[in-house]
Amino acid sequence: MTSLFATASSATFPVLPALLVVPSAGALFILFLPRARKDLIKLTALIFSTTTGALSLWLLSEFDSDSQSGMFQFVSRQSWISDFGISWSFGVDGISLFLIILTGLLFPIAFFAVDPEHNERSYFAWMLLLEAGVMGVFCALDLILFFLCFEVVLVPMYFLISRWGHGNRAYAATKFFLFTMAGSALMLVGIITVAFLHAKNLGSPVTFDLIQIAESQTIAQGTARWLFLTFALAFAVKIPIFPLHTWLPDAHTEAPTAGSVILAGVLLKLGTYGLLRFGLYLFPEASHFFAPVFLTLGVVGIIYGAVVAAMQKDLKRLVAYSSIAHLGFIVLGTFALNTEALQGSVLQMVNHGISTGALFLLVGMIYERRHTRQIDELGGLQHSAPLMAAFFTVVMLSSIGLPGLNGFVGEFLILLGTFTAHRWWAVIATIGVVLAALYLLWAYQRVFHGPAEKENAEVADLKTKETLVLLPLLALIVFLGIYPKPVLNRMENSVKALVVHIEEHVSEFEEPVNRYSQGEINSKESEKGHD
Repeated sequence: MTSLFATASSATFPVLPALLVVPSAGALFILFLPRARKDLIKLTALIFSTTTGALSLWLLSEFDSDSQSGMFQFVSRQSWISDFGISWSFGVDGISLFLIILTGLLFPIAFFAVDPEHNERSYFAWMLLLEAGVMGVFCALDLILFFLCFEVVLVPMYFLISRWGHGNRAYAATKFFLFTMAGSALMLVGIITVAFLHAKNLGSPVTFDLIQIAESQTIAQGTARWLFLTFALAFAVKIPIFPLHTWLPDAHTEAPTAGSVILAGVLLKLGTYGLLRFGLYLFPEASHFFAPVFLTLGVVGIIYGAVVAAMQKDLKRLVAYSSIAHLGFIVLGTFALNTEALQGSVLQMVNHGISTGALFLLVGMIYERRHTRQIDELGGLQHSAPLMAAFFTVVMLSSIGLPGLNGFVGEFLILLGTFTAHRWWAVIATIGVVLAALYLLWAYQRVFHGPAEKENAEVADLKTKETLVLLPLLALIVFLGIYPKPVLNRMENSVKALVVHIEEHVSEFEEPVNRYSQGEINSKESEKGHD
């Protein structure tokens, strides 16, 4: 059998390693700059981060969307620890492409939008190191390399929360670190076990190559199910999935604005991406076996996140709980195990990063002006800040999933695919859509409508710099809502290849098909005619 995830020919320019090297070099370079030159430090960070973003856009321009196989592209391999089969192995496909682009977009925006209150040199160095780690997670095709990048992001985020956060930041940072580290430690055991069992069963040298291990499927069914759980737990904590979510509201609430943007925009996607790339691909049978469990947890997260969000008095904490609900949709679509739902999940990862990132930026702008995030202490801001109210309206409606904006497309595909495969889970999940409208509209009404009293009447509107920061995100919200085809086309073949991979290795599984799609009906009838 020819591997559907075989690698395409290597790129002449090692663009994927560059996505790690450029921000890492930037972090090192900044440490040698004079501490007093704050403007120079920020400019340097912006240059390195923008260069990384430009490289991610180059990937988009050169990506072969016509490839029918869903192969990895821009492949780069270099032996690292040859005795254990560990290598610097990178590749990108339609699933990881737009997560890389999202990372390349959000980091420069966060750098430009937010200035740290102190110690600029360390702040920007940690941020650049964080960017390198995130890029590594989305590009890695070696299990050890993936794990190292997955763990590297913990350290910068810990220091960003604990040193530049608010209120009880030390508690929030420690809780974030301990939760994610505990999950990751178990995954490391799983990675080592997978590699050695693969080598033992094939009688071959040890390798940590993702494609080789996933395509061979040599591990016994029962063992594979246990190993899947070691990976899934780490990813569940990172997402986070209910009931492992308790670190997220604290981390978001106490993190600096830029930290919240990056945490919501890209760091939470490490978990959802991990389930897709390493859960479903490495353990197709186990993913199918445990699908009902994760479908249930996804639906519970949707409802729970929405209900608790509606009870929040802190605006930032409300947005944090809304992330739990939105990520529940992504988990739901992932374990529906069909093309529509998986496409919706990948697209919703990107949509959530854009919309929630913009929401955290706006909440940060409100806090800078009023020095409070308590909803009861705000009100009537549209009178003094109409432009801010307009931006907040569009972003809020995108999070609700209003047709014509980006959030609708992802949620629709997830619900469509899930309804095809698991009807009642989809029906229950739609309640979350209604609840999202309730708590977000309620928050918007309390913050921006009504009479503007005392300090609220004197809140300044968006500055030119703030408008420029928000405009790219607003443009993407509208563009992806109206014309998502370019994104869906580039991820479609990789998603289909993943579904076919599951079908080939799970005897009792056949992709759930939307029987109301004439194209699918004709395709199935044609296949039966050839049998």
